[in-house]
Amino acid sequence: MFSFVIRHCLALVLSISAAYAAQAPYDLVLRNARIVDGTGSPWYRADLAVRGDTIALVAPSITAPAARVIDVKGYVVAPGFIDLHTHAIRGIFEVPTADNYVRQGVTTLLEGPDGFSPVPLGPFLDRLEALKKSLNIGSFIGHGSVRATVVGLISRRASADDMARMRELVAQGMRDGAFGLSTGLFYVPGNYSPIEEVIELQKVVSPWRGLHTSHMRDEASRVLDSVRETIAIGEHGGVPTQVSHHKIIGKAYWGRSVETLKLIDEARARGVDATIDQYPYTASSTSIHGALIPAWAQEGGIKEMQKRLSDPALRAKIKEAIAQLIRFERGGGDPANVVLALCHWDASLAGKNLSQLAKARGMDPTPENAAEIVAWIVDNGSCQGVFHAMSEEDLLRIIVHPATMVASDGEVPIFGRGAPHPRSYGTFARVLAVYVREKKVLTLEDAVRRMSSMPATRIGLADRGIIRPGMKADIAVFDPARVLDAATFEKPHQYAEGFSHMIVNGQVVYENGAMTAARPGRVLYGPGKSASRTQ
Repeated sequence: MFSFVIRHCLALVLSISAAYAAQAPYDLVLRNARIVDGTGSPWYRADLAVRGDTIALVAPSITAPAARVIDVKGYVVAPGFIDLHTHAIRGIFEVPTADNYVRQGVTTLLEGPDGFSPVPLGPFLDRLEALKKSLNIGSFIGHGSVRATVVGLISRRASADDMARMRELVAQGMRDGAFGLSTGLFYVPGNYSPIEEVIELQKVVSPWRGLHTSHMRDEASRVLDSVRETIAIGEHGGVPTQVSHHKIIGKAYWGRSVETLKLIDEARARGVDATIDQYPYTASSTSIHGALIPAWAQEGGIKEMQKRLSDPALRAKIKEAIAQLIRFERGGGDPANVVLALCHWDASLAGKNLSQLAKARGMDPTPENAAEIVAWIVDNGSCQGVFHAMSEEDLLRIIVHPATMVASDGEVPIFGRGAPHPRSYGTFARVLAVYVREKKVLTLEDAVRRMSSMPATRIGLADRGIIRPGMKADIAVFDPARVLDAATFEKPHQYAEGFSHMIVNGQVVYENGAMTAARPGRVLYGPGKSASRTQ
């Protein structure tokens, strides 16, 4: 009888609690917050209430009932960070929680950078819609992928018919919901495209004010010309234009950020909407063949590269070019600066550099011998690599520039697999830990702005990126004294530290050091999607 009464009382309490929660005006209240609102304004103390997926109230004290109350103990409450440059397609379907991003404060990812995206874009976005995910995701349409679909991986000018087909694919991408047209003029086949082609395709995007982001043709000896080209594409194509992951590669060219930033300033002064994004590391990452095989030898794709490498005369010519790139550009003058991140054909190579691989084969670690190792890697299908060839001075100069925002250029790694660039785990935490707290070159408020409202405004996300009533409740809660980018180049598979709670569309997706079962992430669409619905 006694146990029956206890069970009955417990059921009554639970039913009353459920009814109370249903009547509560708020679903969630964060109390005792240090609000850094994303605008760059000074922080202030307040409580924050969420109803549904929306911030309902920010006030000095909120005492109204709520389904859940979290005391954040004076931690920073900021807008969830928005990463405009990711390769999330690599891993998001295997790890839809995207732990590596959520744990460093990110609530929205943009896919499709560097000129590469699925074409057509619609089916990919439909697949993302069906995916139960922890964060939001949107996409650009990639110029290189559009060109590959129409022209192929060959070096020739697009014909009038080709241009007509490419215009329609770009327009369809915008109608499917792309946020703009990205270019990868460093990569095949984008690097076979003259600027006139790119401008004409950007004109298709212009009516929707889609953003042009570009992995420029060159970030080393021709970096100034490449910045000029990126600016010209925006100026003549009628679109806002952005230098992606801005960097200066190769010791001989270090310091040229002084001139590249001057070009951006001059463009903005004459009315060109030109901006920058950057990750806070002095190493880059891309495929070994993309970085170290000359463009002419990449024509036709990996199988054609392998055929050329099977010809002794062509192999010698290609190796000569590789040695020069190791000596003066991506190799930073030393084969040890090129580290293999992931080789699908031999997992044991991850983390080893070209110098080690040359020595293992009984060769001195010269650029010429390292070129033979690169040729051998491509013979086997290539690998992803990390390239240490940038300077901290250029990084610092770029990160404080008023037109610079933060973006990772990362992916969603399979935890423990390979030796990926730590930017996938630590970009946003590193800005807060190193460039705000340690080096003090950015204020906390400005750093948050560069990660939230600035990228949101850049792509027209009017309801995200700021802590304000009526905005979507994408929220990061962190301790600014403890936030840390734990991932290193030697041990990259380490999650960022210092974030206590992450909220996406009003639901808590991370707390107490673990991901929750909530999957409130959404696909976000560019302005062409809503326009196509009304036509």
